[in-house]
Amino acid sequence: MVEKAFKNGKAFIPFITSGDPSLDITEQLVYAMAEAGADLIELGIPFSDPTAEGPVIQEANIRALSGGVTTDSIFDMVRRIRKNCDIPMVFMTYANVVFHYGTEKFIKIAAEIGMNGLILPDVPYEEKDEFQSVCRKYGIDFISLIAPTSHDRIRMIAREADGFVYCVSSLGVTGTRSRITTDIGAMVRLVKETKDIPCAVGFGISDPQSAGDMASKSDGAIVGSAIVKLCAKYGKDCVPEVKKFVAEMAQAVHQAK
Repeated sequence: MVEKAFKNGKAFIPFITSGDPSLDITEQLVYAMAEAGADLIELGIPFSDPTAEGPVIQEANIRALSGGVTTDSIFDMVRRIRKNCDIPMVFMTYANVVFHYGTEKFIKIAAEIGMNGLILPDVPYEEKDEFQSVCRKYGIDFISLIAPTSHDRIRMIAREADGFVYCVSSLGVTGTRSRITTDIGAMVRLVKETKDIPCAVGFGISDPQSAGDMASKSDGAIVGSAIVKLCAKYGKDCVPEVKKFVAEMAQAVHQAK
């Protein structure tokens, strides 16, 4: 199901933090982003110590948690969404969230409610099997990340990847960047030499130009902080602002050659 997002060409993949500013708004954002041309949506499950995130998404996690969001309430929101929308969706969270809930219980419910994948940025290749094996059991894609420093590891990671490969564009945490200097094309080529699987680039993409540029070197662009900033700025009135931004970004990605 995750690969379906790439079937018509390049995929635009927005990320939002579930519960920021509220779960009702998150639900509306999913519908708005799907209408605006998103191909797959990453739903963040907030965590108190999100090590891969920069200040923008860290603050969104704090807002969502202080608003009382729980994993179960996010599951209930997905159940509502799936009555109205079939866009591919993946959860992005941290190993501790899944482990604390009960790995098998979490993944089994995620599959039952219609989620298509899981991204855990703090799980290294060497420790992924305890999650990936359960994901495969329930038909969910466990999405692997590769970083610019991976080099020899890229082929190893790609060989066992499911769904798509998340190419981290820059070292450090999530957040908008003025410039991305990593040789994304080389990372993508290494993956494709090993396995025919889509590669999408994330971390640091903040405007249509950078989204189109990254999509031209890969199979898609992932954008989080720039969207989460709009949620922070406009609060409960963020849906039309996010929809407009996603439409511009999706257009840039879909037109990329």
